[in-house]
Amino acid sequence: MKLKRILKGLGYHDCELSLLFTDDRHIAELNLRFLKREGPTNVLAFPMRDDSHTGPKTPMLGDIVISLDAATRDANRAGEDLHRTIDRLSIHGLLHLLGYDHERSEEKACMMEEETERLLAMME
Repeated sequence: MKLKRILKGLGYHDCELSLLFTDDRHIAELNLRFLKREGPTNVLAFPMRDDSHTGPKTPMLGDIVISLDAATRDANRAGEDLHRTIDRLSIHGLLHLLGYDHERSEEKACMMEEETERLLAMME
């Protein structure tokens, strides 16, 4: 799988993550339940690790949830192939699992976008 190649390229050789492909209704439920945000989104990420290094050592990075409804809208809006959009959303979720956060600052958002583009190129 493409994400496995990306993980190895980032130095994460023996890690796991789960991917769930769902619809707008289900992702909106998860968004409200866990993030207290209303409505659907295109991707959610739920990390299993934290930066405190006090938790249990686990190879599990976390869960990535992608709404195929939202991904289809995103692809149509961008004039992009749906598979490419799903790859982009998968990488976006993975970066969140690895500690990236585009909501903290404009600088962090730019860094995350640059890393997304770099990793997308690795998937080709």
